[in-house]
Amino acid sequence: MTETPEAKAPQTPPGRPGWQLSDEARQEEELYDRRADARDEYESEQFGWALFAVVTLILVGGFQIINGLIAFFRSGTYQVGRSGLPVNVDYTAWGWTHLLLGILLIAAGYAVFSGKVWGRTLGVIAALLSAIVNFAFIPAYPVWSLIIITVDVLVIYALIAHGGELRENRY
Repeated sequence: MTETPEAKAPQTPPGRPGWQLSDEARQEEELYDRRADARDEYESEQFGWALFAVVTLILVGGFQIINGLIAFFRSGTYQVGRSGLPVNVDYTAWGWTHLLLGILLIAAGYAVFSGKVWGRTLGVIAALLSAIVNFAFIPAYPVWSLIIITVDVLVIYALIAHGGELRENRY
């Protein structure tokens, strides 16, 4: 009986896979890993915009509530009477508008933070409404209204462009 020589397979050290990677495949794998790390780092940086949107939504909601309370209790603070506003209503109506809008903005901020898609939608709509209401309120409180409008535009940008990061990452 003749013995046939068996083909010897290259032995791999223990703890390593049973195949050997070529240098080219190893370089491609390292490049893939570096790109994945860079993508993760970029996404973690973009998370800041989403967090900015949440904090600012809650902050603008608080400002709207304060503005509503001022309209209720100290309407003499405003520079014009109700006839000088684009919408000729009493400051009590403006107070309720600002108060309800503030509550809506705070609720949207918490919903966005918890990663809800409907929260992003609500946040964009509420920030848009806030900008419109403050645009109509410019004659009564010009500097404050312009600041709130600017912040609302930044919130809308942050929610539309970067709000999705909160859906994936819960911090």
